[in-house]
Amino acid sequence: MKIIGIGLNKTGTTTLGVCMEQIGKRHLSFNAQAFRHILNDDLEALWEITDAYESFEDWPWPLVYKKMDDRYPHSKFILTTRKNSEVWFQSLCKHSERSENKNSPFRKKIYGFDMPYENKDHHLSFYEQHTAEARSYFKDRPNDFLEVCWERGDNWLQLANFLNIPVPKSPFPHAGKAVGTTGQLLRKIKSHVAHAIGRK
Repeated sequence: MKIIGIGLNKTGTTTLGVCMEQIGKRHLSFNAQAFRHILNDDLEALWEITDAYESFEDWPWPLVYKKMDDRYPHSKFILTTRKNSEVWFQSLCKHSERSENKNSPFRKKIYGFDMPYENKDHHLSFYEQHTAEARSYFKDRPNDFLEVCWERGDNWLQLANFLNIPVPKSPFPHAGKAVGTTGQLLRKIKSHVAHAIGRK
């Protein structure tokens, strides 16, 4: 069974990743090579990567959750969301401005633009469509799908009940708020990897 985060970036994906690591999963976050395999429609090469891990979040996994559903039956899918699309968009804009690589090839491939702030309507629509499509795809499969919003108070309880595991005793990480060294490290790694790939 795989646990696959299918929320867009800036929806609390890093927090989800820290949670997966804390419950002992072999976890894979952003992966540039997997992204390239998807762009090249090379699923066999993609599966060589994903077969080795138990949980996933960040790009490129929201792009291929339906294919992963076919590949890994009985898996669990977690849609991380924000309070609304406007909050998400503002977070995405701030993130892109802080990014060392302002011309990320991944951002353009995903959203169609280098930077989000001049294309607000497009990005809001992208977020809302992705969220609606994920909800619709899993609407008859409540045991396979969980939607969480950390801003609204979702935490270990929802994750543990969904995954049928005991509620962890450790504090909920909220990695995106930079309250944990693990979350900070993950964000730094993501930033440096994306920057390095963008230079090539």
